[in-house]
Amino acid sequence: MIYAFDTYYYDDYANTICIAFEDWASEKETEIFSEKTEINSDYESGAFYKRELPCIVSLLQKINLKEGDIIIVDGYVTLDNEGKIGLGGYLYDALDQKYPIIGIAKNEFITPDSQRRNIYRGESKTPLFLTAKGVNVDEIKINVEKMHGSYRFPTLLKKLDQLTRV
Repeated sequence: MIYAFDTYYYDDYANTICIAFEDWASEKETEIFSEKTEINSDYESGAFYKRELPCIVSLLQKINLKEGDIIIVDGYVTLDNEGKIGLGGYLYDALDQKYPIIGIAKNEFITPDSQRRNIYRGESKTPLFLTAKGVNVDEIKINVEKMHGSYRFPTLLKKLDQLTRV
């Protein structure tokens, strides 16, 4: 199973959603998980994970992960060639490195990272930015390219983003 997570922040709470789907090319999710939590920390530039990681870890307690499952986060797993990690890297460590973590980001992080891949989907001239831990990033790139939808952002990830905002 593939589990994709995103969180949207309101004034006094965070809305975290997870969409579960069976295959990279799936058009529809098999299940949706959601949780509203209090915001425990303010946004801190360069430390986004401090705000979002607790939300994802909390929602993961409602999900029975199995061997072979994959997790996608909205953001980065690795940030540079020096070993700096993003939200996905912290999640990978929080889960004892048992599950592959895929980061799909909409905005570019400018430091060089040999593990970052640009993905162009549909007619878009603007890439998505892919990073990963626990799995070969080039294999994942092929899978993300074939995700359902003919636009830059895959159908299920667009739905995920929309669900966090309701």
